[in-house]
Amino acid sequence: MTDTGRGAGPDFIEALARGLDVLRSFRPGTPAITLSEIAHRTGLARPTVRRILITLEALSYVRADGRGYALTPRVLELGMAYVNSLSMWDVARPHMEKLVAQTNESTSMAQLDGSDIVYVARVAVPKIVTLAVTIGTRFPAPVTSMGKVLLAGLPADELAAVLDQPSRSGIDPRRQLTPGEIETSLREVRAKGWALADQDLAPGIRSVATGVRDGDGRVMAAINVTVHAAETSLETLVEDHLPKLLRTAADIGHDWSLAGAVPAITV
Repeated sequence: MTDTGRGAGPDFIEALARGLDVLRSFRPGTPAITLSEIAHRTGLARPTVRRILITLEALSYVRADGRGYALTPRVLELGMAYVNSLSMWDVARPHMEKLVAQTNESTSMAQLDGSDIVYVARVAVPKIVTLAVTIGTRFPAPVTSMGKVLLAGLPADELAAVLDQPSRSGIDPRRQLTPGEIETSLREVRAKGWALADQDLAPGIRSVATGVRDGDGRVMAAINVTVHAAETSLETLVEDHLPKLLRTAADIGHDWSLAGAVPAITV
């Protein structure tokens, strides 16, 4: 039932609150309900309920159904507005925070921009590293674990075009890979589904990465766990952190697929 006088301050719109009360009075298992039932469930007067229903019907949120009223599919827009307002990074962040809690290491997500990766999301722990990373930071893709994952997901012709582009990162990698080394590395990534980078970008920086896929199996981004080489061995990175990373990537991809599966509603 409605809570009369529930609003705080002169800006509270009671009429809007009553309209929402009417919408919430429709319950599972009763697709159509009468004006009297709505009045009983909300505690509103019948004339008030009638005016609200007339308004909602004019806006196509309800329709007359025999002697009662039923909701229309347009009501779904109210919930979908929330779902669609979440960016893919907002969806990913809770999973990344959980991964950081499990590993006590930083995690980041990146996408390709030319032959560079660009960081689009990050959850960090305070560690002394040789490179500062923030959202928008770019690195040459071939020498990073996330870059290898993203490059490995490209078709052959697109991959060649991307690798022909000069890096705009301004970073001089610790190690320059030959075309043959890049080809071999990407072949391994495609076979394993994950990539490792061991101090190729800068001294002390070691990371493992995998792809985050959409509902069609396309790699939409890469996610990694980054460690300091002096603190964490390759064995720990691969045997301990990698399984958690793979689970996190799958969970994010699942949630992205759910968000992407929301149908566009046109009324």
